[in-house]
Amino acid sequence: MKKIASAFILGLSLLSFQGAFAQADSYPNRQIKIISPFATGGIADGFSRIIAQGLSEAYSQPVIVENKTGGGGNIGADFVAKSPADGYTLIMGSIGTHAVNPYLVKNMPYDPLKDFVPVAFVLDAEGLLAVNPSLPVKSVSELIAYVKSHPGKVSYGSGGIGTASNLAGELFNLTAKIDMTHIPYKGNALAITDLIGGQTQVMFATMPTILPYVKSDKLRGLAVTGATRDPSMPDLPSISETLPGFDVKNWIGLFAPTGTPPAIVKKLHAEVNKIMMQAAVQKKLESEGAKYYAMTPEAFGAFQKKESVRWGKIIKSAGIKPE
Repeated sequence: MKKIASAFILGLSLLSFQGAFAQADSYPNRQIKIISPFATGGIADGFSRIIAQGLSEAYSQPVIVENKTGGGGNIGADFVAKSPADGYTLIMGSIGTHAVNPYLVKNMPYDPLKDFVPVAFVLDAEGLLAVNPSLPVKSVSELIAYVKSHPGKVSYGSGGIGTASNLAGELFNLTAKIDMTHIPYKGNALAITDLIGGQTQVMFATMPTILPYVKSDKLRGLAVTGATRDPSMPDLPSISETLPGFDVKNWIGLFAPTGTPPAIVKKLHAEVNKIMMQAAVQKKLESEGAKYYAMTPEAFGAFQKKESVRWGKIIKSAGIKPE
């Protein structure tokens, strides 16, 4: 009897295994949707569209990008977390949606580590610390000194709670032992507009979104947010040269709901890797001050967990409470 039962269980397992691969072989046979949880015009949205076009060409199926914004990316992420785990609804997640938000947002509607399976790392983007030219500072050390001598008078804008621009500001406050006031906006574009207008004085933003305003002298660039100088701007120091250990980059990656068949994840990962290695995409990355690393889904998952732990410690050390 036990042998019959064992054979039956083995048979079911084989059928399930074969079914999963059959499903992957036929995938995709209809439209795929990539959710972009942030506003149009940003780097996450832009590369969502690059990958959507590449997947559509590779699979000969429509791949669309749908923006579901709000809640620091949580609205779009929650939608995908609760979608069928069949590979047809994906999300371009970020450091915010998939590592940091649980430490900043009360009553999170999803768990970024448990409710998603990493598909492919896409990029990390260099950031730039910029100030309104009316602020009488020309270096990181001068900014720190100015904030200390003008308590409560300096604010920094960000693209929203949990975004890389917010995290950079809080890490800067913590490591420099200062207290700039955080002003969150619904996207970097609005934050930059108010920075130029003088409503805020400081911002940490991804290179492509803010560099044109620095080059046109509407803003003053002080330093890059990565651990080392950016090769494209070797004369601009890194914040870490003044504050050792400072390192903030805005990473994004493709995720699927937990339970998505591994064979489908593997298939998607292979195509995304091909897309990101294309010469035109590599050129686009360079123009955005961004880099792609060919991580396996497993390596990307380990990276995501490491980032979550790291930022959790930083946020708690800064005394930031979930809101």
